[in-house]
Amino acid sequence: MKKKARVLFVSQEVTPYLNETPMSIIGRKLPQGIQERGKEIRTFMPKYGCINERRNQLHEVIRLSGMNLIIDNTDHQLIIKVASIQAARMQVYFIDNQEYFERKHILTDKKGVHFADNDERAIFFCRGVIETVKKLGWSPDVVHLNGWMTGLTALYLKKSFKDNPLFADTKIVYSVYDDEFTTPLHKDFSKKVLFDGIDKSDVEVLKNPTFVNVSKLAIDLADGVIKSSPKINSDVEKHIKKCGKPTLEYIEGEDYISAYSEFYDAVLEGVGELVD
Repeated sequence: MKKKARVLFVSQEVTPYLNETPMSIIGRKLPQGIQERGKEIRTFMPKYGCINERRNQLHEVIRLSGMNLIIDNTDHQLIIKVASIQAARMQVYFIDNQEYFERKHILTDKKGVHFADNDERAIFFCRGVIETVKKLGWSPDVVHLNGWMTGLTALYLKKSFKDNPLFADTKIVYSVYDDEFTTPLHKDFSKKVLFDGIDKSDVEVLKNPTFVNVSKLAIDLADGVIKSSPKINSDVEKHIKKCGKPTLEYIEGEDYISAYSEFYDAVLEGVGELVD
């Protein structure tokens, strides 16, 4: 009997933990829909400070927590929490850290100014997801990254953890959204992101850490790309066309779930370019 394909969702936003946006709705409905289509799933998101832990019944998973991740020569404690969406019969894992995620806003302050440490928050989140999946001993067939903040997961999986048996055959799908940030990330981002197996030449594009360049890196490392917003940055759009990766165009309405599921299958089978 063929084993169930396993899909790991790494999401910037998931409702009901955050307000409904096109991205957070996909973060909530897509894993459920993929599970209902016979695949096994795990879902991760950051534990932003605006998430009400009591109302959403989050609790810490002690056996997964407690590791320290070193970013820019500083230790940061990794805390893992979990909650259940009963109606969907699915769990959501949360990556938490007091310094990075206690504040009451997501990526910008109340004036709409992007947090100066969003670069480190992205590094911590992506590395935290991988370390937690390692502890779970759960080998994903597909890792679906949703939102720019998740893109570094592709870098770490393809470079730092490429020899780890859990990820040896993992395929990466990157969803591009209209979640553009206008202020570039920290000027030292390309240095901070360095880790085992990552060479400076691998992250040359991050020397100018704009939304476009962060997106380009994720696209170049992905095995398939999905346009998950009706309109995306034109430079990113051009890069998708140029890179020749299997690509799924934007799909209106609820039909996207079946199309995404079929796209995962096609990427796993190594099918050429797919444009819906």
